[in-house]
Amino acid sequence: MFPSVNTNDVGEVQREVVRLFQEMFPGEDPHLIECAFEHLATCFSGGNPKYQRIDVHYHDLEHTLQGTLCLARLLHGRHRAGAQPPVDLALFRLGILAVLLHDTGYLKRPGDHEGTGAKYTAVHVTRSAEFAAECLGMKNFTGPEIRAVQNMIRCTGVGVDLNSICFQSQAERLVGYALATADLLGQMAAEDYVDKLPVLYDEFREAAAYSPELHGDFTHFTNADELRRNTPRFWSHYVRPRLEHEFGGLYHFLEDPYPGGPNWYLERIEANLARIEKLLAPA
Repeated sequence: MFPSVNTNDVGEVQREVVRLFQEMFPGEDPHLIECAFEHLATCFSGGNPKYQRIDVHYHDLEHTLQGTLCLARLLHGRHRAGAQPPVDLALFRLGILAVLLHDTGYLKRPGDHEGTGAKYTAVHVTRSAEFAAECLGMKNFTGPEIRAVQNMIRCTGVGVDLNSICFQSQAERLVGYALATADLLGQMAAEDYVDKLPVLYDEFREAAAYSPELHGDFTHFTNADELRRNTPRFWSHYVRPRLEHEFGGLYHFLEDPYPGGPNWYLERIEANLARIEKLLAPA
């Protein structure tokens, strides 16, 4: 249904997002989006003197690229379906900037050598919004544009009260919800999602050690196997209802054909959950 894209390759994801962008907005210049990908890759690889190289192994560059690709596909599908209100050129660009920046809060500043960026799990959304303001301010983005990107990033917070976010328009809210949808679907549909759950557990464990207030959110998992056992429930009791109700069912725009066709992301997630069930089954 979707062309195969290697989400470990920044260039491949960038080219696919630009292709979708040009289908939605023929004749428009993709330079800003291309530069955003290059800037993100530079930051995550340690090329920004204000930040160290990313040192977490779950919320890494590929995680961001998975969400970015999913967001572009979702907005493209919605555009093709003619849904209202439309997402215009400016908001599409801001949405791509937001998803590319949404986990920059895991980056550590120079001189911060204790632990990994996982210690910032509890505050990474706020730190990501601050990173976005600093980055976009240097690129002469306007105040409303920066606030839009920050609002979209805030939608990705676990358990965030969406009504507390002061969106500047209904279309901005929609792109924020689409970003949060893509953040969840992109990672859970990944081919190696099940294999990387122990890596996610390590991040949770470090987060809990540095943030005692997270007790009950992370520390109740005593090991990676317990996290794996709870993943199907996480999908059925948290992610799926949130996608459907709080985020407005935007994931349906990934159906091909729309409406009612197969949804590649849901199929991949169901395959991952079936693999977990098989791993947990008695011998």
